[in-house]
Amino acid sequence: MVSLAGRRPRDVIEWRLLTDGADVDMELRRGGLELDVQVAKGEGEPLGAEVSSALFDKVRTCDNHCEFCFIHQLPPSLRQSLYLKDDDYRLSFLYGNFTTLTRFTEMDLERVVTERLSPLNVSIHATDPELRASMLRNRRGATSLRWLRALLDNGIEVHGQVVICPGVNDGAVLDDTLIGILDQYPELATACIVPLGVSRYNTEAAMRPHTVEEAQAVVDVVEDWQGVFRSALGRRLVFAADEYYLLAGRPFPDADAYEGFPQHENGIGMARAFQMELAGEVEAESGIGVQPGFFAWVDGAPAEGYRAPRTDGMISLTPRRNAPVAVLTGEYGASVIEPLVAGLGRSDVRVVPVPNRFFGGNIGVTGLLVGEDLAPVLAAQPEGHRYLLPDVCLSGGLFLDGTKPEDLPRPVEVIRSDGISLRQALRL
Repeated sequence: MVSLAGRRPRDVIEWRLLTDGADVDMELRRGGLELDVQVAKGEGEPLGAEVSSALFDKVRTCDNHCEFCFIHQLPPSLRQSLYLKDDDYRLSFLYGNFTTLTRFTEMDLERVVTERLSPLNVSIHATDPELRASMLRNRRGATSLRWLRALLDNGIEVHGQVVICPGVNDGAVLDDTLIGILDQYPELATACIVPLGVSRYNTEAAMRPHTVEEAQAVVDVVEDWQGVFRSALGRRLVFAADEYYLLAGRPFPDADAYEGFPQHENGIGMARAFQMELAGEVEAESGIGVQPGFFAWVDGAPAEGYRAPRTDGMISLTPRRNAPVAVLTGEYGASVIEPLVAGLGRSDVRVVPVPNRFFGGNIGVTGLLVGEDLAPVLAAQPEGHRYLLPDVCLSGGLFLDGTKPEDLPRPVEVIRSDGISLRQALRL
């Protein structure tokens, strides 16, 4: 395809807008010939063509050099696509990626506002200009939050994120950041506070995991500020990641404290949502988890990011009935699931935590489990049992280390990573 309605679309967003009408004029190139084709269809009906990528021009890559960036902490020799750092507002809109806005422009703002590309997700980290520039290692970090103000001024829904680096932007600095949000960006939909992930490949000496006391202090700051925001704005606005409650040894907040779980995919309220789903307290079949968002509206848009297909469609293992069940999960996941499984009163169901030696450091989330770590754990487990593997550690049927579930020493059943799916699997 050369053009649609005389325009060459830059991405799947523009593609969808240009193909929304009843008649679509397309200019095609085939065999060295250029052809003009008119396609007649119903207003708003999909064109019926598929696209291979969300972006037809180049991905806007990130020009920050954050010392806490996890991509810089990846081991060598992984798939090349895993090392791509994007800072593209279009991927924020389509798939929930976070952008720092350091490469955002006036033209981008005009497009976002005109086409109502909302919601967007913005990495804030600190509202102090100099500290933010230092954390991003990019002088534009000191001024790029002006675009956040412009987005909010134009009615764009924005969700924020603050990655906490111990000794850098926690403590009094976190208080200052939340003061800055209340003073400068009170229209922000939510702000999530997430801990720094440190792998064994980290080369930044200043980057380290939180202590228990530091995690407790972050939870205290967030919960104190929730009260401030509720008094000033009528909503909590700021939320601490589940990982903080696990690190601090604190119980998770009640479900209503998450105000609809708007940042569920970013690890905010996942544990509470899972508990509700497993207990049968959620009526929706899809649960509280991944929401389809804009991507469900785009005809033929490739699934990427959080919403990418976890399997390649080739995994179809028949569950063994009347066999003991083992739930495979990361160490953080085990902390959440073990007490829930114990409450089921099922002696035939157990949780098998899998330490993450591949990444090492403080990495304990299930989504970063790889075949290399699962294999020895499974090899030590008895044969003939059912092994349930959450799909969150897969992308297109592959683990991050390039292995497949079929490569594991025991057959596994891949299930969705929510409480509803686990409840259904345990009923087999």
